[in-house]
Formats: sequence, structure tokens, C-alpha cells
Amino acid sequence: MAEVITVSALNQYVKTLLDANDILFDLALRGEIANFVQNARSGHCYFSLRDASASVKAVMFRSDARRLGFRPEEGMKVVVRCRATLYERDGAFQIYVNEMLPDGIGAAQLAFEQLKARLEQEGLFAAEHKKPLPAYPKCIGVVTSKTGAALQDIRNVIGRRWPAVKLLLCPVNVQGFEAAQQIADAIGKLDKSGRADEIIVARGGGSREDLWVFNAEVIARAAYRCKVPLISAIGHEIDFTILDFVADRRAPTPSAAAELAVPDRAELLRVLSRLEQSCQNAMQNRLDAASGRLMMAERQLSYDMTRRKLTGGQAELAVKQEKLKAAAQSCIQQRQAQLRHAAALADSLSPYRVLGRGYAMVYDSKGRLCSTDALAAGDKLTLRGAAHTAECTVMSVEELNESTQKL
Repeated sequence: MAEVITVSALNQYVKTLLDANDILFDLALRGEIANFVQNARSGHCYFSLRDASASVKAVMFRSDARRLGFRPEEGMKVVVRCRATLYERDGAFQIYVNEMLPDGIGAAQLAFEQLKARLEQEGLFAAEHKKPLPAYPKCIGVVTSKTGAALQDIRNVIGRRWPAVKLLLCPVNVQGFEAAQQIADAIGKLDKSGRADEIIVARGGGSREDLWVFNAEVIARAAYRCKVPLISAIGHEIDFTILDFVADRRAPTPSAAAELAVPDRAELLRVLSRLEQSCQNAMQNRLDAASGRLMMAERQLSYDMTRRKLTGGQAELAVKQEKLKAAAQSCIQQRQAQLRHAAALADSLSPYRVLGRGYAMVYDSKGRLCSTDALAAGDKLTLRGAAHTAECTVMSVEELNESTQKL
């Protein structure tokens, strides 16, 4: 008889067997959503995934459901990435969904429109958040497949237009379940590195399903957070993805993105050539103008003109000389008149003029001019008149008053 075990042991054993199977640990399933319910409190999603002949219960936890780019609806066909195991408590075989993508054009378009409307409402597409591209980048980060044609197209165009720039490749898968998170991580890595002046996210052409990964919300939010200007170059000119609306610039092809990212060396050479010609023309014009002024100055300094100027100057100088002579003569005459007046005044005050009127000056024996008040009898005196001198001896000295009479 077989060993008796509990239901819990059975469920645990079966769960262990299922979890040990690598195929069941990472599955990609296609099916139709049925009985979809999202718990308002926990945020977990519960539904069934079914096809024409079978169904399986499915759970998508809130952390994974938050990354959905669309709202799952009843009857929608989807492709999910999941693991299959046993829920021990109920003994229920079910899948745990990590990612979900719409399957089919109708469902995909609905998911696209839903995500686009939500991100636009949040402001991720607003023009004021768009950053200008650098005019002369030194390093360009590229997020694309390292084996795809997009990388080669970018290299060819940049090598032709602006070979001085460096390319910093962050290789990623550009389709498949892992691609969305890889692309978002690559954008963040290049942005934080500080080495890239701008970033190109590129993928070559393909079907709409091939390009669907670039509609992932995680990529859109990574592009919005990116501080470095970002160019989206996904597919062909008619293809649009969510990334195109969030990016700072959208290019219709990877080659066009490379043209947007760098200047055209040939065009800059033509601009520089025109500038050089303009500078030469301006210099020649200034040289011609200076030469004209020099010739005019030479004519002004010619002999005839110089002689006319000197002749005019001489006449003006002669007039000024005459004025100076007249002014000097007038000044001399005034000074002479003042001198004559002073001489006459001085002559009228000369003591010799007084002597001419009969007066005499009295000198003592030492030749000093003396007053009669200081004379004494017996003093030897010298009297000087206008034309003669006389030696005298004082006989007596008398004081004159009103009673004194002259004999």
C-alpha cells in the first residue's frame, strides 16, 4: 500500500516539481482575457487566459500591473510573459504574469491610444519640456542593436557629415520581452554617465509588431527623465511610437537622426568660405577707402596748396605783427609819459633846486649835514650853495624869537 500523505504535502510536492521545470519558469503565452478583475485595494489583477479549447487562471501583481501600457479588457487577445506553478492553498494550477502585450492590430491600437492619452495628460509630450539639440556635439550616445542596420546607417552618415564626433554605443535588444527594460536602462545609463552630449534611440524598419516595444511606458518615462537631449529614430517615416512623442526630436529614420544630431561639414565649409569672402571684400573696401583718403591728403599737402596756405599765413602773420608793433609803441609812449611825469616830480623835490634860490646847506667838521639847533660857538662849518662852498667859524649862537631883531 502506498504511503499516506497530507493534501498539503501533495500540493507542496507538485509545486516543487513545477518550479523545478525551467520551461515553466519563463513562458510566453498567447490567449484571450476572460473574467478580468483588478482589486481596488491591493491593485492585483485576476483573470483567466483562454483559447478555443482550454483556459488557465492568471494573477498579475500590482508591481507588474503598474507597468502596463494599456488597460486589459474582456475578450482582448494578449501575449503574456509568465511562470506556471501551483497555488498550494487551493491546489490550483495558475500562471503569474510579469508582462503583458496586446496581440493583434485592434488590441494593440487600443493600448497605444490609451497610453498615449494618459502620458499626454501627465505632460510628457509638452513642448516646454523639449530640450534643444547641441550645435556641435563631441560625443553621441546610441541606444540600438549592435548588429542592426540602424547602427551602421548612423555611423555612415556621421562619418560623412561630422567625423570628429565620438559614438558611445549602449547595445540593447530592440524587440522581445526584455527589450523595453533594456532600452530604458540604457537611456538612464547614458544620461548619468555625463559623457554623451545627446542620445539617439534607433531601430531599423520592421512590422508594427516589431516596433511595438517602443510604445512601452517604461521607455517613455526614461526618455522624459533624461536630462540629455534625446532623438527618437524608430522604423520608417510613417511609423510613430510613444517614444516619438516624448523625445526632444523625432527623426523618420536612423539616418535622418544622424543628420539631425550633427552639423554638415560640407555646409559649414561653404558658410566659412562665404564668410571668408565677405571678410576679404570688407577689408578691400576699407583699404580702398583708406587709399582714397590718402590720395586726398597727398593732394592737400601738394606744393601749390602748401604755398597758398603759407601765403595766406604770411599775410595773417604780417597783420598780427603790425598789431603787435602798434600795441608795443603805444605801451612805450605810455611808459615814457609816466617816466617824464615822475622825473619832473622828482626834480621839483630836489634840494639842489632850493639851493638855486639862494639857500645853503650846513655841514659840520665831519662833513655831516647838521641843524642850526646843534651849533655852538667856535664850531667849524662848511656852507654849500648852488655854485660855491664857504668855510666858516661860528662866532655865537642866538635863539630866534619874535623879540629878536636883525641888524
